[in-house]
Amino acid sequence: MLPATFKLCAGISYRHMRNMTGLRKNALAAVHHELNRLAGPGPSNWISQVRRSSLLSSRIQEEEEYNEEEMSYVKQGENALQKAISILSEQNGWTVETVAANGDKVLSKVLPDIGKVFKLEVVLEQRPDNLYEELVEKMEQMGEWNPNVKQVKILQKIGQDTMVTHEVSAETPGNVVGPRDFVSVRCAKRRGSTCFLAGMSTQHPKMPEQKGVVRAENGPTCIVMKPCAEDPNKTKFTWLLSLDLKGWIPKTIINKVLSQTQVDFANHLRNRMANNVSMEMAYAC
Repeated sequence: MLPATFKLCAGISYRHMRNMTGLRKNALAAVHHELNRLAGPGPSNWISQVRRSSLLSSRIQEEEEYNEEEMSYVKQGENALQKAISILSEQNGWTVETVAANGDKVLSKVLPDIGKVFKLEVVLEQRPDNLYEELVEKMEQMGEWNPNVKQVKILQKIGQDTMVTHEVSAETPGNVVGPRDFVSVRCAKRRGSTCFLAGMSTQHPKMPEQKGVVRAENGPTCIVMKPCAEDPNKTKFTWLLSLDLKGWIPKTIINKVLSQTQVDFANHLRNRMANNVSMEMAYAC
């Protein structure tokens, strides 16, 4: 199904084909099918055919309002999401990089044309909606609670699902890896109770390369947040990470840095969400 989805989505990238309403409907339906398949059984199956048709009609109407540049970013974001889904759907070939004492796990595999990718698998004691709000709706606040990130800035929003961001990472301890910055297109989707946040590197006129900072590349990346089957108040959190940090850094160091970054991120996110709960309780008193 995935190869056919890619071909179908590629077809709507051409202007004369994008005007063919039937083709766009088929392409969007294929995207929805793959998202729902990855979301798996559970509340996501409550989405009726009528609701899906409504979503597709709304999306087609939105497309008519986008200019060529905006449509380019929308397609880049959806392409990143589809590539990430393809990678995460393949369960074979993953190697364990590290397992933390609390069960947090980082795995990796080498893919043609992409290189080494990393996958974080953790369980968080938060509902997916709460995590989605923190990571998507409050994205620009990430530098406040994640010491590995100096800044996240939204450069442009396109519709409800797509945005272009600029992120600046902090240097690693001992400055083994210096600061890096990224310009990324991000695609945020919800399918039932499962949430997706995918991204990949792009270019944007508001953020050319900066002096003194290495412009790194990422993607496809994707965070999937899905309620745990045994407890819907907990989230199965999966983060696919693919980065090219650029510069002359040995691969052994890069592998160690990236896997540790994912473990650290999970801990920082836990602390952030716990602090949010504590503040809400204090306000309620």
